[in-house]
Amino acid sequence: MHESRATWCTAIMLACLPAIGWGQQPVQQDSVASAVGRLAARLDSLEAGSCPEGPSPAAPPLTGDAVGDSVTAALSRLTLRVDSLLAVRCPGPGAAAAVARDTSDELAGLRAAAEAAADTAPAVTRPPPASTGGPRNANVLNPEISATGDIRLVARDESPQRDNGVAREFEFSFQSALDPYSKTKIFLTFEDEEIGVEEGYIYWSGLPGRMRADVGKFRQQIGDLNRWHLHALPETEYPLVYRRFLGEEGLAGVGLSLYGALPFSLAGGTHEVFFQATTSESEPLYAGGREPTLLGRVQNFWQLSRTSYAQFGFTATGGNNSDADLRSRLLGLDFRFTYRPPESGTRRDVTFRAEGYRLHASELSTTTDRYGVFLDLQARRSRRWILGARYDWVEAPRGATDTEWRITPAITWWQSEFVYLRLQGEHHHSDAAGSRNLLTLQAVWAMGPHKHETY
Repeated sequence: MHESRATWCTAIMLACLPAIGWGQQPVQQDSVASAVGRLAARLDSLEAGSCPEGPSPAAPPLTGDAVGDSVTAALSRLTLRVDSLLAVRCPGPGAAAAVARDTSDELAGLRAAAEAAADTAPAVTRPPPASTGGPRNANVLNPEISATGDIRLVARDESPQRDNGVAREFEFSFQSALDPYSKTKIFLTFEDEEIGVEEGYIYWSGLPGRMRADVGKFRQQIGDLNRWHLHALPETEYPLVYRRFLGEEGLAGVGLSLYGALPFSLAGGTHEVFFQATTSESEPLYAGGREPTLLGRVQNFWQLSRTSYAQFGFTATGGNNSDADLRSRLLGLDFRFTYRPPESGTRRDVTFRAEGYRLHASELSTTTDRYGVFLDLQARRSRRWILGARYDWVEAPRGATDTEWRITPAITWWQSEFVYLRLQGEHHHSDAAGSRNLLTLQAVWAMGPHKHETY
């Protein structure tokens, strides 16, 4: 007698049932075997061209055994497929009812089998999810560390030569986001076998009124270059007027700084204001006094065209030294103009700076007004080459009158974004000390995420 493929498949399934470990579930095994037999008979009837009568066999209830319940779930799926085939070949009320019956029993069976299998599977320990909240995730618990070296080889028009090799400065920078609201920057310098703190402050940005607040030690907002660190300057040293009126390294103080942008625009410009209350150490301004000092600055920026922009600033600062009977008031104006052709990107630009200052000092009933200016021109000819020159003129801040002027042409070559070399000449004249000439080769290199940062 001919036996169909369905009968053979069913026979194989029945033969395998005792081998899958149901020794503890005889009732379920008998129910599955009976349902498989009835389902095989319906398949044989369909293949013979007749329509079987009555409903399809129902799958036995689940028992919680993972292997047995998985076979029961497979039987439920097979029953649903047979009912679908029956609806196509034998249309009628009975077949339609079989197809339309609720399939929730099958889904429930599948879920129960999956849960039973999960109960017998070994537990898997998953690592905790990575934190994504807050800026600290960017550098976790470690600050971003950068370092800069500045070495000079100097030739002088004097004999004998001395101090021709100078380790001008090594700077280490530590920066970090402390939390979603505040960040910190710390700059340590190693110079002349001494360690100093050039800057170290915490700041909050995004405060009400679009304000920013800094607390700590910081270089103060005077002119366009006092804020800059030594290695970022367009020449090897700060302008003479900074060194004579503020100090050899410019002016820095410990205290509070507030910054904000004004909510209006004049002639299409952007206007910023700075207010700083500090204790500043400056021999030229305050003769070493440590009384409170105040500083205010207004800075204006205009985009003149697609290729040029201008910046104009006004600064006022002052303080007293009661022990020396000294009162100092400094006023300054600064201007910067930059031309950058749009088609050249960052490869070509020209920047011109001009700054002028008046220092009004009253010391031991003697009042003096001293002045100082500098003009600076920088022309970037390519990504690597920069030509520049600066002219300085300044009077002595207090005491006897002495006038100094200096011309410093320079050429800078950027080997890469990490290293640059600079060759600079200098002619310096002082009414009191006469003239001298210097030729300096400067090598500056940096490493870390904030290499060659301006400030």
